[in-house]
Amino acid sequence: MSDMSSVIEPKVDQLTADHLLGGPRTLRITDVAIRPGTEQPVTISYADDNGLPWRPCKSMSRVLVKAWGPDANTYKGRCVTVYRDDKVKWGGLEVGGIRISHLTHIERDLVLALTEKKGSKKPFIVKPLKIDAPAEDKVTPGVNA
Repeated sequence: MSDMSSVIEPKVDQLTADHLLGGPRTLRITDVAIRPGTEQPVTISYADDNGLPWRPCKSMSRVLVKAWGPDANTYKGRCVTVYRDDKVKWGGLEVGGIRISHLTHIERDLVLALTEKKGSKKPFIVKPLKIDAPAEDKVTPGVNA
């Protein structure tokens, strides 16, 4: 088999919707940097990011704040599943964008009213993500207690 996957990867400095053409990815957050006043103020590093951090849009940043609170230091070690949403518009055209489908550290579905277009909001649903803790995080009875 001649795999075409490597030749369609975009050449950029961040995770893009095009990276998710093959399907959703679950990211384990390792760091969050915030640079207020910049076009993309939030940079989220994750395990095995290969130098391509995720820079969530304002709507997805709102989802994170609603789900996990405003202190980005608490996001480290948490997981988020992201996917490509072909319906995301930029400049009036459907170009695709990154959306969140699942998050750890939430107990039930999270429903938010997010701006779809100027003057119009639409419900956005995020589901709980259940992930086994890495071996070093697990407690073995009688050993780590």
